[in-house]
Amino acid sequence: MKNETGLTAIDLFCGCGGISCGLQRVGFEILAGADIEKKYIATFAHNFPTAKTLQIDLSKISPAELMTSIDIKPGELYLLAGGPPCQGFSKNVPKKLRRIDASNNLLIKTFLNYCDALKPRFILMENVAEMKNGFDHVYTNEILSDLDKAGYTVTYSVLNAADYGVPQRRRRTFFLGSQEGITFSLPKPTHLKPLETPELFSSLPPHVTVWEAIGDLPGLNHGEQCDYYQLSPFSEFQKLMRNAQVKLFNHVARKLKPKQYERLASLKPGQGHKDLPKHLQVKGGYSGAYGRLTKDMVAPTITRWVFHPGSGRWGHPVDKRTLSIREVARIQSFPDSFELIGSYTQQAGQLGNAVPPLLIQKLAESILVQSGISN
Repeated sequence: MKNETGLTAIDLFCGCGGISCGLQRVGFEILAGADIEKKYIATFAHNFPTAKTLQIDLSKISPAELMTSIDIKPGELYLLAGGPPCQGFSKNVPKKLRRIDASNNLLIKTFLNYCDALKPRFILMENVAEMKNGFDHVYTNEILSDLDKAGYTVTYSVLNAADYGVPQRRRRTFFLGSQEGITFSLPKPTHLKPLETPELFSSLPPHVTVWEAIGDLPGLNHGEQCDYYQLSPFSEFQKLMRNAQVKLFNHVARKLKPKQYERLASLKPGQGHKDLPKHLQVKGGYSGAYGRLTKDMVAPTITRWVFHPGSGRWGHPVDKRTLSIREVARIQSFPDSFELIGSYTQQAGQLGNAVPPLLIQKLAESILVQSGISN
């Protein structure tokens, strides 16, 4: 398949499109996205209308079938990207199953097989932070071995999204591969955690906070929604996310059950379930259950359970409710023009499993500079 810029990408295990969103922002043409989840693919198709959208089980078709459906030949693709799910990091998994070819980790092997077959110039793969050092490097050693056999020079490391302007502490392992012998350097942080002596790192701004991310969005009661802006953006991050967008998508707050609302309403920003009055206390649960965010904090890692107040610190820092879908999207660095499809819980799940576009943008920019495409 021909492309005028040459910057073509395919996104495997694409989810709702976080990786594609980041790649598109630096000029990539997204040729196709593939995922098994129907609700994820619906969002991907809506936001990338020119891309081929494939709702398929990638482990059940051959790379040749995929290439035929996309009309692409080996060696024509600039970048193959993806975040194959991996369930192999449970401590309960026996050592004999801790191989990439074990049944619960086949999707990583599937991605590597596609790399070998499509022979893209470059590869970008995302996975959980535990992969880098987990199980005595078994996973990383096998990945490096497979990619080396396929002709790729690989760099990998764990990156924290907060260090790259994403208002969220989210650590993930990234692999960058080159078929041209380039040993990529991973991008240097653009933001730093505030220190008591900030003058030591005055050249870099501090991490983006929750309020810098969502403070311009309209206030809501639980169960309410709003499709228009009421305030002007007051932070650089907000300006980046809005980018002349007129209509406000997905700013919907989940309707809480009476007891859930009562719990959140009784807590101050920064407090959690341990601060609840006795008659509202919950047994067990997550450490951050019913926690409310504060304006000046960096958000914790967004999960697919972000819709439920009992699953983490998802309470709004001002309003007595959990975060809206748009606020969660902001914290994941999806631009306001990106519209999610599906029910509230489906949209939350899509965002919880997504890769932050802004972090992918930084990685893609680094690839382009080091490969000589961009200055």
